[in-house]
Amino acid sequence: MSRLNFKLEATASGSRARAATFTTLHGVVQTPIFMPVGTQATVKNQTVESLKTAGSNVLLANTYHLLLRPGAEVMRRFGGIHKFMNWDRPVLTDSGGFQIFSLSHHRKMNEEGARFLSYVDNSPIMLTPELSIDMQKAINSDIMMVLDQCIESNASRKDAKLAMDLTHRWAKRSLEARGDSLQSMFGIVQGACHEDLRKQSADVLTNLRVNGEGFDGLAIGGLAVGETKNEREDFTAIATEMLPENLPRYLMGVGTPIDILEAVHRGVDMFDCIIPNQYGQRGVAFTSVGNLQMRRSVYKFSEEKLDPSCDCLACGNYSRAYLHHLMKTEEPLGWHLLTLHNITFYHKLMSEMRASILAGTFLDFYNRKRKELVMRDEENPPTPMKVTSANKKNKKLQLGDYEVHDSGRGFSSIRQISSGEVMHSVNPPQEEARNLYVIPARIDERLNELDEVVIWDVGLGAAHNSMAVIHEFLDKDFKGKIRIVSFENDTDPLKLALRNAHFFPHLHHAAPHELLKHNKWVSSKGNIEWELIQGDFSQKFEGAPKPHVIFYDPFSIHTNVELWSEEAFKRIFEYCRGNEIQLLNYSASTAVRATLLAVGFTVGYGPATGPKSATTVAYNDPSIAHKQGVPLLGEEWLKRWEKSDAKVARTLSNSDEKEFEYKILNHPQFR
Repeated sequence: MSRLNFKLEATASGSRARAATFTTLHGVVQTPIFMPVGTQATVKNQTVESLKTAGSNVLLANTYHLLLRPGAEVMRRFGGIHKFMNWDRPVLTDSGGFQIFSLSHHRKMNEEGARFLSYVDNSPIMLTPELSIDMQKAINSDIMMVLDQCIESNASRKDAKLAMDLTHRWAKRSLEARGDSLQSMFGIVQGACHEDLRKQSADVLTNLRVNGEGFDGLAIGGLAVGETKNEREDFTAIATEMLPENLPRYLMGVGTPIDILEAVHRGVDMFDCIIPNQYGQRGVAFTSVGNLQMRRSVYKFSEEKLDPSCDCLACGNYSRAYLHHLMKTEEPLGWHLLTLHNITFYHKLMSEMRASILAGTFLDFYNRKRKELVMRDEENPPTPMKVTSANKKNKKLQLGDYEVHDSGRGFSSIRQISSGEVMHSVNPPQEEARNLYVIPARIDERLNELDEVVIWDVGLGAAHNSMAVIHEFLDKDFKGKIRIVSFENDTDPLKLALRNAHFFPHLHHAAPHELLKHNKWVSSKGNIEWELIQGDFSQKFEGAPKPHVIFYDPFSIHTNVELWSEEAFKRIFEYCRGNEIQLLNYSASTAVRATLLAVGFTVGYGPATGPKSATTVAYNDPSIAHKQGVPLLGEEWLKRWEKSDAKVARTLSNSDEKEFEYKILNHPQFR
């Protein structure tokens, strides 16, 4: 018998979407529900009062972080987290299992548990199922989670099964540790992207009993950690199909509004994610007219409210111009207001889904909403600059959001009109591509070691980097094969450059024409192959062959922040396991280098370009750096970073500040 008194109220026709109600120690919960993440007993940039006005009813807190600070004694003194943070509504506590995954380079694990060094005082901490539950009892959360071993979703079946079996054993120990506590407890289904393991895990946890009592709900773990969007949706459906109807279902760590809509459609009840906070800090607002990037200059003079269909504090009191100003000046008030709006947007979405399920109209709602939730700046989409007197006579110089840019120094580049960013703006593009990417990659050395060298070209642009490889090796005799995989969401820059090929001598070749026509080109000798994968890199790369070299050349953080985030780099790092990779990048940003370090890369100085004394190169295996003699970031860089006012780049990292600092300070590179 569940402690939650779970009642299934309705299931949508033509869908698995459900509306339900259950009762916790601190109040009634109606599903579907979104739970804002309050890792350290606080949702970043929010107060409990602002959260309540947004519609929050359940918060998520993290056992691992609260164990380290303020600790169990403080929690017991206050009778739990509710009095401590002045929150009188339900709380769910994560067990610390995600830290076992995310801090994998800083822990040792065995059957007993996971051993960490505290980022507070560097003391050793053995996180066991028993300690996790004991701490959650001290927190007095309404719903406790079992300690689990999360593993990357693309892990081998062998590794996934080992992690799953350990999770099951820890789940039994967690149930035993709960004892006679009135707090509810959820088990966590694991199994990575292996259908038979997911079914096995669901069956084991559904039937697990200790003293006649089982779990009060079941969570789906191990997703949003490396799989594709389609895989996530497929395995969510597989898991929910196997889970009992009389228990709540919780999909951990997912996701964007569209991700949540798709998961509700597949039968999930509960969600948590840091995305509304993370995107708010980056200046992105989820709205009824599309996702708005408030750093864009198009909003500089806008007197409109943020979202015409929202009545949150941000929308009711401030103009888009003011919010744009706050984001450009990095004022904390801007982070507060946009995060508050995003959380409100999430809660409104959940409320609308619940109402449509109860009314029997969910399928119509789903089909309409899934189109709305992927819109981007529908009211103010990027538009090409008006044709000026200088280029009126030659419209060939412009295509869509791009134009041919005359550097004034004897070479041309491609410029994005909406952002103002110029591709290869300082040096002649082909020269920069060769010196910054091709030569440092030491492709000839890798060819001596490998039968095939795979190069990822992230941000095809006008194909400067890929063509630099082709020009460098086309007439050379070498063993093995070079395989270039270019990723690009918009091929207009390359089309524009080909239209004006007299400005771009590197394109005087059949390869780029064949690439656009067939998405593939192969050299006459068959030893160089070039493939184009169109679409969002973050959604497409996991289907590509694993690289040995990555030319990481997207637009800057200001234009394309998602591709520079901790999440993006971690997914790349995890996907490339098994290959010794080298990632080359034009940035010299401290924030970018710190973010690469935080996910596990070894980071060094790349060749200088333009005004930059050095660019950035990263390795997933430090032995490659040593073999190539690349100078690594050392004590001098670390001291500068420690003195920085912003050790954690708010726009790039989803980690807690102390956790992020711990990852850097304990990185093997600095030991």
